[in-house]
Amino acid sequence: MRGVPQFIDQAGARAEDPRTEVLRALSRARASIPPKYFYDRLGSALFTAICELPEYYPTRCEASIFDAHVEEISGVVGRRATLVDLGAGDCAKAARLFDRFDPACYVAVDISVDFVREALACLQRQFPGLPMLGLGCDFTAGFALPDAVPLERRLFFYPGSSIGNFTPAEAVGFLRRLRRQCGPQAGLLLGVDLAKAKDVLEAAYDDALGVTAAFNRNVLTHVNRVAGTDFDFAHWDHVAFLNEAQSRIEMHLQAGRAIEVSWAGGGRSFAAGERIHTENSYKYRPAQVESMLREAGFRLERSWTDAAGWFGVFFATLDER
Repeated sequence: MRGVPQFIDQAGARAEDPRTEVLRALSRARASIPPKYFYDRLGSALFTAICELPEYYPTRCEASIFDAHVEEISGVVGRRATLVDLGAGDCAKAARLFDRFDPACYVAVDISVDFVREALACLQRQFPGLPMLGLGCDFTAGFALPDAVPLERRLFFYPGSSIGNFTPAEAVGFLRRLRRQCGPQAGLLLGVDLAKAKDVLEAAYDDALGVTAAFNRNVLTHVNRVAGTDFDFAHWDHVAFLNEAQSRIEMHLQAGRAIEVSWAGGGRSFAAGERIHTENSYKYRPAQVESMLREAGFRLERSWTDAAGWFGVFFATLDER
């Protein structure tokens, strides 16, 4: 894996055809779009921009945790592991840890194939001596690391708040699948957005500049390409709010007027004000994270939060009991 980074594109090898998956979700009584379809090339770039917004605290809070505790974290995690970056995007979060973690190799995993391929090529120029591998796939639905990735000392890195896109039960299922890919001395470094005040949460998902709204609407252009639909995103409004009973932010697209959407072989009507559910983002308390890890077969070793207690980074190893 030295020199030019290798890239394996598994994105086409899905359990379900993307068009079938999207149309099935759109045809339900309460229409939805799986949030993984946010991440085409433009969607990935928009999310990178979201991470720079003043309202979007998770990136800053997580970065502050690593700034304040990186020596301690690297001491607990250990050096020379195989760093497996889940949802790598532009690879920037992992790259900031290379000096301290000194990984033996780096594996960037992301559903946005073109975006992560380009990011990895740029990263290889910055770190020419570090073996790198890119894996384009929907890792949320299950994936297998290729044989080229050493089994021992795999450190799965899942930063940000992406674990919150799963329901709690789905999150446990995802972590169990991850555990099955853990060999000797494996670890998991997990970022989790923690429960906090409603006004802080809602502003983070509905910024004044409208970048998150553009990110949400862009899913329709991706769906048009994937499923052959004829959505016009100009007729859909971004809606984000805290569902306090479920401890989750919900994002929706709301029809600004009565709309007919068609695709080859079918279509559906949306009434004015009807919504398409595009994302959940669950917010947890630290004790809930520990319970979730334990249920999935991990043992929490250490955790760190920012000064405000808004975000947490959790390090877990295999629970062999």
